[in-house]
Amino acid sequence: MDVFIQLVVSGIALGMIYALIAFGYQLTFATSGTLNFGQGEALMLGALVGLTLVGHMSYWLMLPLVLAFGALQGVVVERVGVRPAIKTKSEFGWIMTTISLAIIFKNVAENIWGHDDIPFPSPLPTEPLQFFGIHILPMEIMVVVGALALMLAVEIFNRKSIYGKAVVATSNDRDAAGLMGINTSMVITFSYALSSMTAAFAGVLVAPLTLTGATMGVSLGLKAFAVAIIGGLNSGLGVIVGGLILGIAETTTGYYVSTGYKDVPGLVLLLLVLSIKPAGIFGKSVIKKV
Repeated sequence: MDVFIQLVVSGIALGMIYALIAFGYQLTFATSGTLNFGQGEALMLGALVGLTLVGHMSYWLMLPLVLAFGALQGVVVERVGVRPAIKTKSEFGWIMTTISLAIIFKNVAENIWGHDDIPFPSPLPTEPLQFFGIHILPMEIMVVVGALALMLAVEIFNRKSIYGKAVVATSNDRDAAGLMGINTSMVITFSYALSSMTAAFAGVLVAPLTLTGATMGVSLGLKAFAVAIIGGLNSGLGVIVGGLILGIAETTTGYYVSTGYKDVPGLVLLLLVLSIKPAGIFGKSVIKKV
């Protein structure tokens, strides 16, 4: 039982990283109906930029700079890859452009930082804490707290600020929001900036627990997309629950079955959700009048 609880604790930390990246998928889908399939690369760039900066300053001073870099990268993706597709009403153009930009970002990272994985220095002690016989790394606690704090901050911003209400209005009905004087194009740009910022933040959270490299975002981005589908692309609670389910399923399967099969439960769950409830466990189906 102690081993199982230990696996669950590790799975929660991993699941919250998935949830934070999946939350970024939600932000862009809500305002524009599009997704940035380069979310994993945004995480990777955030981690690598953070690694470079942390060699010249403390981890805590590095964080706001990485957040700013992530937001800027999201603006570039929206302006270069998504906005032209929306203007020309290309139904799937944004899929290929975001994937193309992701490949470009990965190649740029490989040329700047190399192909090898690099250890990221932890800002917290590496000795695990003990609670009732369960070992928890301080960085794992920070991952959970940091992910929840950022998602909560975004939700409060959307509910309390006038700019956040513009985001909510655009999410509810983009055409009606435009008629009311809201600059929906700027709102979509902002959502992409916020989305990439959350991914970059996830990168510097997970990096001290693993190795940092140009390929680190590929698997994380795909799994986070699965979490967004499982939980529902319009449910904040859904991505948290979906992330926790996938994270715990991976750690327990890797221990009790084999590390070669740790990805299988999540994929099986994804197939089940798509066949039974395509909108996600907590998602709501949208009826479109034609």
